[in-house]
Amino acid sequence: MKLTILGCYAATPRSITNPTSQVLEIANQMFLIDAGEGTQVQLRRRKIKFQRINHIFISHLHGDHFYGLIGLISTFTLLNRQSDLHVYGPKGIKEVILLQLRLANSFTGYKLFFHELTSKDSQVIYQDHKVRVTTIPLDHRVYTNGFLFEELSDQRKLRLGAIMDYGIDKCYYQKIKDGSDITLDSGQVISNKELTYDPEKGQSYAFCSDTKYSEAILPIIQGVDVLYHESTFLDSESHYTEHTKHSTAKQAAKIAELAKAKTLILGHYSTRYSDITLFKQEAQSVFQGQILNADDGTIFNL
Repeated sequence: MKLTILGCYAATPRSITNPTSQVLEIANQMFLIDAGEGTQVQLRRRKIKFQRINHIFISHLHGDHFYGLIGLISTFTLLNRQSDLHVYGPKGIKEVILLQLRLANSFTGYKLFFHELTSKDSQVIYQDHKVRVTTIPLDHRVYTNGFLFEELSDQRKLRLGAIMDYGIDKCYYQKIKDGSDITLDSGQVISNKELTYDPEKGQSYAFCSDTKYSEAILPIIQGVDVLYHESTFLDSESHYTEHTKHSTAKQAAKIAELAKAKTLILGHYSTRYSDITLFKQEAQSVFQGQILNADDGTIFNL
């Protein structure tokens, strides 16, 4: 699992920082999460191949999380994209993007699908045989979702010793991996559990930005491998969290601790702070696991 941070700062872009956008590579697939201003520039800067992105997940309709989407969609057209593009985000995102395309008389040469979200309950919004994506309802000033990405391990591991003892031919190996029992020439049925081990648990990644502190998300992210949780403020500015509906580094750490996450990545820092290592220092007083500071251009091989 590989995470590339294109931008991780709150509010407006600056010459030295970028708003929220990141690329997650999991199970040999690439997903774009949020698209703040300048996302396509950051993709080029990080030498990420545009054409590998087929699914874009937008958490909410604040500019620092989706204003870069229309530029990226337009650039795909200029690059003669042919493959379908799927966008998952709050209701209204289709109207916003299509209005801009219509007024610019610049419709795409590829199929553009919008999957608009309205539910305040967690739901699966994407799944194939390798990855499942589930929404994480967040508490922000507008309708907002985080996203839980889970790598699916559907194939069982062969107990080669047992298989050889029964003299089972290699042509049945895939069938056994898929979970089937095997009937020998003698008519004896060998259960799959006797021939295989349980599949290894796949990796998981939870993206939670923007939100105030909320323990309601814990059942969804419990036991997650990696949690990215916004940490807009340090504890000295915690009085801002209630009306802005953002979190502090300590609050993000408490969520990680309660969720039994293995790794916490901090981000979405307010630009009032010049030293982001202070966020990690505060989080370390609460969370006992690994804590990492996101920063623009950082690549995490997880």
